Amino acid sequence: MKAYIFGAKSIAIGVSRALRDLDQDFAQKGFLVSSLEGNPEEIDGIPVVEVAGVSEKLSSRERKEIPVYLAVPEDIHQVIKGILESYGFANLVPVTAGMEARWMEAYYAKRGLFPSVHQLEEGSRIPEVSVYAARFAGDRELKNPPHFPDYVHSLLLGCSLCPPEEEKKTADFYDNQGEHISGKNPNYCEMTAFYWIWKNALEKPGDYVGVYHYRRALDLSEGDLRRMAEHDVDAVLPYPMIHLPDMREHHTRYMKEGDWEAMLAALEELYPEYASAYPELCKSIYFYNYNLILAKKKVFADYCAWVFPLLRRVEELSVPKGWERGDRYTAYMSESLLTLYFLYHRERKVYHTGRILYT
Repeated sequence: MKAYIFGAKSIAIGVSRALRDLDQDFAQKGFLVSSLEGNPEEIDGIPVVEVAGVSEKLSSRERKEIPVYLAVPEDIHQVIKGILESYGFANLVPVTAGMEARWMEAYYAKRGLFPSVHQLEEGSRIPEVSVYAARFAGDRELKNPPHFPDYVHSLLLGCSLCPPEEEKKTADFYDNQGEHISGKNPNYCEMTAFYWIWKNALEKPGDYVGVYHYRRALDLSEGDLRRMAEHDVDAVLPYPMIHLPDMREHHTRYMKEGDWEAMLAALEELYPEYASAYPELCKSIYFYNYNLILAKKKVFADYCAWVFPLLRRVEELSVPKGWERGDRYTAYMSESLLTLYFLYHRERKVYHTGRILYT
């Protein structure tokens, strides 16, 4: 089956590799983009081409019949659909997070990588779990909001900086209660949730603790929780996304190189063993996006005790310094650091699942 994939970043790369690997009849003609600016000329030997140029070479019938997979974030599907329809493409296949997860699970299973929690044998005990769904006062209203299980609690972030009327937004917990770094939220984003949980919630009874976002969650059933307890799972993370040529593509897209150099200097200063391992680890193409996690309390605490001194030192070394800005750079950096941490700690029993996106 000949088809196009719209997109040229991590979602599209993963979908492309999975479909070509899992379906021998799938023949990808190209990666479609609205503009070549900021995109590579080819990916895996497949050309990256502009929609306008492709539409001129195809007949009206071909544009109506050829499948185009929309492998971009779901919240822009409608925009992309409108662009493609304006050029006459009609056989559009929006790739949902659930579809992507199923394909990536099968793709990684075939390679013996990033095992799925769903494949474990289910046990009888349901562990005690507390997950905190990070949200901000200014988050947009969702058309289809999540109906989280009872163990998921809302945690409002950036409360120290909220105007009085926003402080009254209802949440189960607020990140300026107890020991906190709420005032750093413009740079740290959901990492103020990690910090608040680390300092205020780990003493409560329970086995696992985690972080979701108000519109992103891990796809975990009650049966999956039983699997985690039965097999003594250390952590569940989303299936990693593929970044080319390696994981450094993420930070070059979202961070200034000077900030990344500050991180490497901080890593060398505080954790030389990680700095020694970094050159090899960073060659990986696999990357844990979004800071979503469910982990044993000790694993969660160990990670926080590692990452927050590192981020504080980065703030001191970066220019402008961390407290002089509000551009989310430490939040983007923390995704890279979570990836480095769990790739380094291969002894951990880490399993994976898909992520759910609410729009």
